[in-house]
Amino acid sequence: MEISHILNELGEDRSQYFNAVAPPIIQTSNFVFDSFEDIRKAFEDEDSAFLYSRGKNPTIEILRKKLAALDGAEDALVFNSGASAIFCSVLANVKSGDHIVSVNQPYSWAWRMFDNVLPRFNVQTTYIDGTKIENFENALRPETRIIYLESPNSGTFELQDLEAVAKLAKSRGIITIVDNSYSSPIHQKPITLGIDLSLQSATKYLGGHSDTVAGVLTGTKEMLSKIFNEQLLNTGSGISPFNAWLILRGLRTLPMRLAHISKTTEKIVHFLKNHPKIEKVIFPFDEDFPQLELAHKQMTGACGLLTITLKTDSYEQIEKFTYGLQHFLVAVSWGGHESLILPQAAAIGPDKFDPNIEKHRMARLYIGLEDADYLIADLEQGLAIL
Repeated sequence: MEISHILNELGEDRSQYFNAVAPPIIQTSNFVFDSFEDIRKAFEDEDSAFLYSRGKNPTIEILRKKLAALDGAEDALVFNSGASAIFCSVLANVKSGDHIVSVNQPYSWAWRMFDNVLPRFNVQTTYIDGTKIENFENALRPETRIIYLESPNSGTFELQDLEAVAKLAKSRGIITIVDNSYSSPIHQKPITLGIDLSLQSATKYLGGHSDTVAGVLTGTKEMLSKIFNEQLLNTGSGISPFNAWLILRGLRTLPMRLAHISKTTEKIVHFLKNHPKIEKVIFPFDEDFPQLELAHKQMTGACGLLTITLKTDSYEQIEKFTYGLQHFLVAVSWGGHESLILPQAAAIGPDKFDPNIEKHRMARLYIGLEDADYLIADLEQGLAIL
C-alpha cells in the first residue's frame, strides 16, 4: 500500500463527517443505540461497535487503520503512553510461573515492570546481550513465554537480528515483542521480519510536535483483540480522541520530517567525528558502528538520535557545555521539532561521576527540524568550553 495513501486517505470516509478535509475529534464519552440487538452485540464485543470511548472511538479508529498499515500489520491499538503499550503487551502473554528473556537495559518502564511488578506474580526475567543470537538460545527455558527486544535501543543503539530471533522464537512457541520507537515504521518494519508484536512511543516521531503522549502496538487481529478486551479495557489505558487527532495531524508530515532530520543528522555526525573535543560518536548508520551491516539489513535509515562521548574529566565542564548550548534543550524524549541533549552525568551526580567510565562522559543528542549549519555552529561554540 502506498505510504501517501496511508497517511492522507486510508480510513477517512469524509462523507461521514460533512466532507471535512480533516477528520473531526469525536469528543464523546458514549454512543446511542437504535435497538436492543445493537447494544447486545456491543456488550458482547466492544471492539465491534462504538459503545464507550474508553475503548472504541471514531477518531481513534482512523488512526488505528493508518498505524496498522504503516507497520504492515493486521491491526493496531493506541494507548495513552508507550509505557501502557509495553505493560499491556507483556501482561497479555504471561502467567504465574512464566519466564521472559529481555535485552539488557531496556526502556526504564519496561525493566521496572520486569524487576518490580512481575516478580510479585512469580514471573521472572533474564537479561542478555541481544547482539548475538546464541545468547537468546542459551537463555531460553521451557517456561519462557516472551522474548522482549529493543532494536536499536535509545542510548548506545545495540541491535538485535529481528528475523533470526523471530525464527528462533516461533520454533519454540514464544511470543516476540520489540520496541521500535527509535526507527518508526518509516525506517523499520518488525512485523514483516516475523516479530509478533511491534510497539513504539507515538510521543516521538509519529506525533512529531512534542505536544502529546501516546503508545502504539501492532500485530495480528487475534492477538490485539485479546489485548483490547482484557488489558486495554481493564487498565483504561486507551488514548483520548483529542490525542489521537494530534497524532493523525503528525502523520501527515512524517516522511518529510524524517527525511529532513536524517539529512541534518548525517552532517552533524560528520562534524562531530572530526572534532578534537569528541572522543566517540555512536550512530547506527555511521561507518564505525559495529553492527552497521545488520543496521542496513533491517533498517532503511537511522534518523536523529545519536550519542557522543566528550573528551573531559570534569563533571562541571559537561554541565557548562550542556547549558552553554543555545539551541539544544536539556530534556528527555525525542522526535519533535526541537533539538535536545541529555548527558549521562546529569543522572549520575557529581559525587558518583567517574571520568574513567566512558558512559559517564556520554551525552545523547536528538536532532530536530532546525537547519544543520545552525546546529553545528551551536555545537562548535558549546564545545569550545571544554
